[in-house]
Amino acid sequence: MDGFFSQALVLLGATLVLLPLFQRLGLGSILGYLAAGIAVGPLGFGLVSGGNDVLHFAELGVVLMLFLVGLELAPQQLWAQRRRLVGLGASQMVFSALLLAGGFWLVGFSTNQSLAIGATLALSSTAFVVQMLVENNQLGTPQGRSAFSILLFQDLAVIPILLLLPVLAGAQAGEDSPQLLAGLAALVAMVLAGKYALNPWLGWLAKLRNRELMTASALMLVLGSAALMEHLGLSMGLGAFVAGVLLANSPYREQLETDIQPFKGLLLGLFFLAIGMTMDLRLLLDHPGSIALFLAMLLGLKALVLIVISRLRGGEWRSTFMFGILLSQGGEFAFVLLTQAQTLNLLDSAIAGQLNLVVALSMACTPLLLKLMALLWPKTSSQTQRTDLEEESMPDHHPQVVIAGLGRFGQITARILVGRQIPFTALDSDPDEIDMLRRYGNEVYFGDVTRLDLLYNAGLEHAKVLVLAVDDVDASLKTVELVRHHFPAITIVARARDRYHAYQLHALGVHQVIRETFESALLSARLTLMQLGVPESTAIDLVRSFRDLDDRLLQEQIAHRSDVDMLVETDAKGRAELQSLLSEGDAS
Repeated sequence: MDGFFSQALVLLGATLVLLPLFQRLGLGSILGYLAAGIAVGPLGFGLVSGGNDVLHFAELGVVLMLFLVGLELAPQQLWAQRRRLVGLGASQMVFSALLLAGGFWLVGFSTNQSLAIGATLALSSTAFVVQMLVENNQLGTPQGRSAFSILLFQDLAVIPILLLLPVLAGAQAGEDSPQLLAGLAALVAMVLAGKYALNPWLGWLAKLRNRELMTASALMLVLGSAALMEHLGLSMGLGAFVAGVLLANSPYREQLETDIQPFKGLLLGLFFLAIGMTMDLRLLLDHPGSIALFLAMLLGLKALVLIVISRLRGGEWRSTFMFGILLSQGGEFAFVLLTQAQTLNLLDSAIAGQLNLVVALSMACTPLLLKLMALLWPKTSSQTQRTDLEEESMPDHHPQVVIAGLGRFGQITARILVGRQIPFTALDSDPDEIDMLRRYGNEVYFGDVTRLDLLYNAGLEHAKVLVLAVDDVDASLKTVELVRHHFPAITIVARARDRYHAYQLHALGVHQVIRETFESALLSARLTLMQLGVPESTAIDLVRSFRDLDDRLLQEQIAHRSDVDMLVETDAKGRAELQSLLSEGDAS
């Protein structure tokens, strides 16, 4: 136990030292993690052992990342991208595999070995590419969407590659081969479960209002789907991605994303650390020529294929080169495939070790090459303008308004925004209310608005207005404090349950406060006066005078909200002034 804690402290310490340094130098977090892994690993200071065990565990970070990516892709969006998915993905995979196989055949490998190596190295790293796109805010750009389409196709291509390796090794597909039909049946079962079972189950859990139970359920959902695919010999990431896509339209999507995000970030960082720990740099000293040649072939041939594909699709030269470099590295699944090839005696241990190092080095080279390209070939003004136009043409998924609480109060604002076609995100914590509102076509998600991470996931940092319409006074005040601290520029329109709640909201700096029954009560008073024979114009003036006086009185009482004696005195003064004012109105 002491060893475990000491190694955990070493990993955290190395990360805290090197990660800020690399980010400060503009090299990105990935290189920082790799450097930290090398430093504490067997070839560094030797402070942490068992890099392969850490890597196997940390692959869960990639699984969680693919689940979160799936949450952002509703099935209809995925279907709309089918041409990009198949066209880009298939062309990249086939031509990269053939060119790499040809290159390795020319340097002396057998035909079967070359085909196995080519197919394995044609895969890119989903973890590295998506992380780099996220860090540079490019995941939603045309280049980012194309890159993800290729990565998704590669994840699907793992299945036939696993089937191909035993054939190339001269063996029959045995028990360890992927059970393709069983895998397809499992995917169909997941689709049916997502459509008919997952939302009712999550709704039942939400009614229990137990945050830890929801978090455990989210993890169970992701890891269960990943374990099912792995058991069938398929990609764990594929199972997690499909689970995410099935829940992309769920009202519990925001809550699931909020619960999974911290685990994803931690495990993904650990994954990059483990890659650094397992890099056997001694092989680079023993075989510098062959490893340099293999690395150049991997990066150069894959980049060439991607550049040609991007150029044929109409991309300008600089963006095509950046796109080629972005996906030129080997992927994390190559470690699994190379191990499988070694087990089948298709590759010997020495070659497999060299190729593992080549894949790891290619990951380390990618952010450096992108940085170098950006320095040597900076954007021109016309390229910057074109990029801006492309991004403007994309659909804007950032809401202008976030409505916290879509009950009887928040619904009115939501209906008007829908009528004006103004995008908004609505959050509510009542599962029954959510089910009813979604039947009427409202986009509302389950979530606790007092959680800062959920507010970020709801897009509050991009919004202009927060409509705070929750019924719970404590939740309302806590949310205001969070928003005022973390999103100071946003305008808050807040519902006040009563006068004292209004005091508290004003004291926290909320100036747009609506007392929930005040306007309807004023209307009631006006109608009552009219029924008693008061002319309509006089009733309107009397109610307006009362409103102005009450608003002024409220502002005076805010400063003395904690002093009961002063509140009583101010209230008595206000009543006297009101009686005088209304008497004057009666005399007129």
